[in-house]
Amino acid sequence: MCGAVAEAQQPKKVPRIGYLSATSPSVNPTRIEAFRQGLRELGYVEGKNIVIEWRYAEGKPDRFPALAAELVHLKVDVIVTGGPTITPAVKEATTTIPIVMGYDTDPVGSGFVASLARPGGNITGLSALFPELSGKRLELLKEIVPRLSRVVVLGTSTQPGNAQALREVELAAGAFSMQVQYLDVLDPKDIENAFRAASKGRADAVLVLQGAVLNSHRIQVADLAIKNRLPAVYGQPQYVEDGGLLCYAPSYTDLFRRAATYVDKILKGAKPADLPVEQPKKFEFIINLKAAKQIGLTIPPNVLVRADRVIK
Repeated sequence: MCGAVAEAQQPKKVPRIGYLSATSPSVNPTRIEAFRQGLRELGYVEGKNIVIEWRYAEGKPDRFPALAAELVHLKVDVIVTGGPTITPAVKEATTTIPIVMGYDTDPVGSGFVASLARPGGNITGLSALFPELSGKRLELLKEIVPRLSRVVVLGTSTQPGNAQALREVELAAGAFSMQVQYLDVLDPKDIENAFRAASKGRADAVLVLQGAVLNSHRIQVADLAIKNRLPAVYGQPQYVEDGGLLCYAPSYTDLFRRAATYVDKILKGAKPADLPVEQPKKFEFIINLKAAKQIGLTIPPNVLVRADRVIK
């Protein structure tokens, strides 16, 4: 009887999850808060009935493997990845701990899952549909800058999904008889050089693809676009909040809030292999009118009326 009482009094194991981001917490605070909010909505209170091990690589790729290994060593129950650049390091570190992608640009092409419907391994989560959206962004630029004939695309060749996104841009550009110049940004010093090349090449506009370096230096990117009087479209709202002109993207806050649902299902016994990868349900079109004024650009009323958010 004493044994039965002792067993009943044993504290219930508090689940421990790892969260690994390629950047610093200040880069995407709304995503982190959205993930926390998603957990709260499901009844999880950090420090009470769930423990979260937060790890940030501060934009330094050489730290990815060590941070991933650290979370594996802690024997966390689930690892949530903050973006496509960090997922490969976690995949390399464990084949047994479930991994939830906060978002990925091309989970099948990157080799993280066998298919969206049946992931098949220890990885599942959210897809950001990124490549398909790049062409749409170019269309929006063309509506705002009808004379657009030369566009510079800034990206990072090592970024998963980058090549496919660039192909989508080139397809859309072909339909508009536009010239595309791709400039690779692998290091912070490449940013200024890229804008110098864009200006020298008489570019009419800039389209910015995903990349940890670009995202970590988004204020500099947005400032240089304004300084060079180049209309620019981005794939993340934070660029526009920090002074950029346009953004058309999935709602990342919604994706990260939904990542909490995967964590909940896995903690309740579901296998990542059986949880389909979900795609965005919400999209955001944001215009910064202050940025438009700074470069002497008038946004057509028929475009302005379609914006989900206008920054004045």
